[in-house]
Amino acid sequence: MKFDVVFEICAGLDVHQKTIDATVRSTRDARHVHQETRRFGTMTRDLMEMRKWLVSKGVTHVAMESTGVFWKPVFNCLEGHVEVWLVNARHVRNLPGRKTDVSDSQWLAKLLQAGLLEPSFVPPRDIRNLRDLTRQRTQFVSESSRVVNRLHKTLEDANIKLGSVASDISGVSGRAMLRALISGTEDPEVLADLARGRLRPKIPELKPALEGFVHEHHRFLLELLMDHLDRIEAVIAQLDARIRSLLASARETIERLDAIPGVDEKVAQTLIAEIGLDMDKFPSGKHLASWAGMCPGNNESAGKRRSGKTTKGSRWLRTALVQAAWAASHTKKSYFSAQYSRLCKRRGEKKALVAVGHSLLQVVYVMLKTGCPYKDLGVDFFDKLDPERATRYHVRRLRELGHDVDLKPRESAA
Repeated sequence: MKFDVVFEICAGLDVHQKTIDATVRSTRDARHVHQETRRFGTMTRDLMEMRKWLVSKGVTHVAMESTGVFWKPVFNCLEGHVEVWLVNARHVRNLPGRKTDVSDSQWLAKLLQAGLLEPSFVPPRDIRNLRDLTRQRTQFVSESSRVVNRLHKTLEDANIKLGSVASDISGVSGRAMLRALISGTEDPEVLADLARGRLRPKIPELKPALEGFVHEHHRFLLELLMDHLDRIEAVIAQLDARIRSLLASARETIERLDAIPGVDEKVAQTLIAEIGLDMDKFPSGKHLASWAGMCPGNNESAGKRRSGKTTKGSRWLRTALVQAAWAASHTKKSYFSAQYSRLCKRRGEKKALVAVGHSLLQVVYVMLKTGCPYKDLGVDFFDKLDPERATRYHVRRLRELGHDVDLKPRESAA
């Protein structure tokens, strides 16, 4: 099978934990295709030797699959010396029965030379560093939630029903009561009196909830978990400070994004870390939504649409967008709350949240692309879009409820 030649000299890399199979494919001679395959290790000196070999062969483009985290040191070593394309493994499957490490690298080189590969979006190094920090922060926040759940289980084991009265046992009041329990205080009145703020009116409910059977074993576990929670929160604070320092030059952009309903400072930081600041990488907002997996997929055969399931994208970006969509959908008098209410009735809560997240991403794209401030379309946007349809809907609903409706147009103001 012959293909058109897009790159005269290119290479395909099959990357593993300990070895890399590299194939250089050359078509400078129009009648012959020359291939050379070598195997390298993954130590730093091996990567430097591979880079030297690729440059000496005149390679201009290199393709490799995004295999776990093993591609990262290879990408970092080759970046700036040759153009590296990171490709999706699902798009480069070899023929059945012909799969070996060598054939995989040869197949990658062949597809790359024919221009049949699409490079994945890899942000600049500073954005990649920021992405590492925001993802680590997300994981530590999840770990802190798990620790709080373990605290709750330990209290239930001692029949302390603090979680039945206080909505957050890791708040200021909850922590004071937990520290008092650890120190040996068992008097429910003394413990309940540690309540602060909005929990003070619940002191009569707290007293019976704080009666239990707290033994030394429970105190040991509670102290262990509280210390663990404090350490995790200290790490999160360090990550927050580091992220802010890296984004000091983009402070104005973060403040503009913070004006979007549902988007706070941390969500804005995550968005920048996942998609970057340069929107020229994406031809349009629709391309960005497709890359992020926030739009319906295409699966059509014989004129029939089979499934509209969203494509697989960055789970970190998707999680941040859905969380922001949930907050935006509960923001009063905003376009996103109207959009959520409109879609939730027909599509359900989950699909409505994904749709709102898609709209949020479109807004972020335009703001990063043009630098314009956020302007809400208003909660009545859909009514103004087609007022006659909205009128017919409400008239029909009133008639279904047993009312006679006689509409009279309002006279316009002078």
